Amino acid sequence: MLDKWSRVVDHWSVTGEDDAGYVPPEEAVHIRTTEQLRAVNNLVRHRVLAVLRDGPATITQIADRLDLAKGSSSYHVRVLERAGLVHVVRTRQVRGVIERYYAHVARRIDLPEPVGGERDVLLQHAVADLATAPDDAPRYVRMQHTRLADAQFAEFERRLGELLDELRDARDADAPAATVAVAFFRPGPGAAR
Repeated sequence: MLDKWSRVVDHWSVTGEDDAGYVPPEEAVHIRTTEQLRAVNNLVRHRVLAVLRDGPATITQIADRLDLAKGSSSYHVRVLERAGLVHVVRTRQVRGVIERYYAHVARRIDLPEPVGGERDVLLQHAVADLATAPDDAPRYVRMQHTRLADAQFAEFERRLGELLDELRDARDADAPAATVAVAFFRPGPGAAR
């Protein structure tokens, strides 16, 4: 079990509503075991989870969306399934083969805060995803160093949370994808201060 929990982080927000009306049965799944943490720490599995945000998909559909071999797609989905993050929501027979549709078990995945000195999996995935953005795609990247009193820090943290909630709620299933990653923190020794 993971012992260090300072607070949970709202990570993936799943629409949970596809053409077949699938709605994840849980509000949140909390990453509590090493197996679960390993499952979400992998970039390919992060991207599999991203495909499933829009609703259930088969191994073949996931493989096609991510330009993966079906065997690789199958392996990563099985790891996520064993970790309790995705499950089979329906099946159908196609030319004598049972096709399984996988989906998120919850609307969001809550991760523990990283232990001091460890890399943050969310930011690692965000940087990797940013690297895939086309050169002509709109993007806004900014880093700001400042000094804030504790009360100011808490107020900005609250406002950032509200802005992210507003962004999540503004989702348009027919619009192009957009990603935001926020890290608001007090830097430690050796960091730019």
